[in-house]
Amino acid sequence: MRLFVCKSCDQLVFFENFSCVRCGAVLGFVPENMYLETLEENIDGTWRIAGAGPDSLSYRHCANRIEQQICNWMVPAMDANELCLACRLNKTIPDLSIPGNIELWSRLETEKRRLVYSLFRLRLPVVPQMNDPAGLAFDFLADSEPRFNESGRVLTGHSEGLITLNIAEADPVMREKMKNDMSEPYRTILGHFRHESGHYYWDRLIRDSRWLEPFRSLMGDETLDYAQALQRHYENGPPADWPRHFVSAYASTHPWEDWAESWAHFLHIVDTMETAYEYGLRVKPRVGSDEYLRAEAGFDPYVQTDFQTLIEHWFPLTYALNCLNRSMGHDHLYPFVLSSPAVEKLKTVHMVIASQQAIDNPKI
Repeated sequence: MRLFVCKSCDQLVFFENFSCVRCGAVLGFVPENMYLETLEENIDGTWRIAGAGPDSLSYRHCANRIEQQICNWMVPAMDANELCLACRLNKTIPDLSIPGNIELWSRLETEKRRLVYSLFRLRLPVVPQMNDPAGLAFDFLADSEPRFNESGRVLTGHSEGLITLNIAEADPVMREKMKNDMSEPYRTILGHFRHESGHYYWDRLIRDSRWLEPFRSLMGDETLDYAQALQRHYENGPPADWPRHFVSAYASTHPWEDWAESWAHFLHIVDTMETAYEYGLRVKPRVGSDEYLRAEAGFDPYVQTDFQTLIEHWFPLTYALNCLNRSMGHDHLYPFVLSSPAVEKLKTVHMVIASQQAIDNPKI
């Protein structure tokens, strides 16, 4: 994630901010600029980017900011849509008449916008399903609103471009309980979004493309019965040697899950590396091998096309993050060990995304 600065007072501001904590200036994320802009109000009630002048492009707040204070993204004033690009992806939101749901929805939206930010930065196609049947959509449902499961429980998942998330995932107590019940080392809202988006982009970028055979040679035959694979995983657990081949235990369930877990992990890497880059972070241990001493985290991963350089920067950063967390008495921030086959799968994700970027920008 990039760092942003208030143009009125030079205070550091953050992606989720609605206003500057120092001077109170109104802030709004402008997707066209990919920047959290400081805003000035026009006479007609619209907004312009601070310092841009009265004849510059005007914007409106997303309706979900005006009505619920949920979203800080902006909409061009000439756009007929009341919602921003990120909120137009929503098909179903929680019932806001139920106490507590607006807080849960707010947490979901915050993490969803981080996902959309990454997809935009990677120049991946992000089209609302309301505009294109092959597009992307989100259902945020509670267990009292069963949609896909006769048991009455909402299952987080993906189907034909529709990503469903159980709003209980936004409750940190419930999420921690589910994490412990399922013996998972890592479970976050953003992780769910990234994983399920991997299923969507498998359909968009792998299925019926030149990448299908390379995918099968690396991750396996996706035509294997998916329901049986899931049942086998939940009844018997992952194979004992899964760390030698997969980025996570769940990735061993089925080739589709192997791809989705690898996709999510790649998004973890590039967004964390961008944050390190924005902070000017350098990782140069005082002891260790020469390889560690050469590795630095100070580069922009979203414009870095060399996967080997990316992964060589990533490992020293994770060692530092884990040690910092342990020094504070917490568990490892990054509870993963990447085997060579897992790294090769991450490289494939990188190549697929790079090929999509090359379509949009032939200079890449």
